[in-house]
Amino acid sequence: MELKAHKRDTDVLKAVINYGASCQILPVFCQLSSKFPKLSFVYVDIDECPETTQHIQYTPTFHFYRDGERVDEMFGAGEDRLHDRLWLHS
Repeated sequence: MELKAHKRDTDVLKAVINYGASCQILPVFCQLSSKFPKLSFVYVDIDECPETTQHIQYTPTFHFYRDGERVDEMFGAGEDRLHDRLWLHS
């Protein structure tokens, strides 16, 4: 599965996902990266990057950053909720 990276300095979405039930949102996450070209999408596998994700309690977790500062956070794998939150930040 390919995740397209889009360059933008101000808005970043970081998804922390583990292998299991929460990984079902990964294909949706990849599709949404094409629908919101103004946002940068970063995928982090919680099992592969434990030092980066040590404070994550729920998966999937989505962090929204603007100018390097986290401005929003979302827990859960709801496709419509994620789409709406992306729209809000785009």
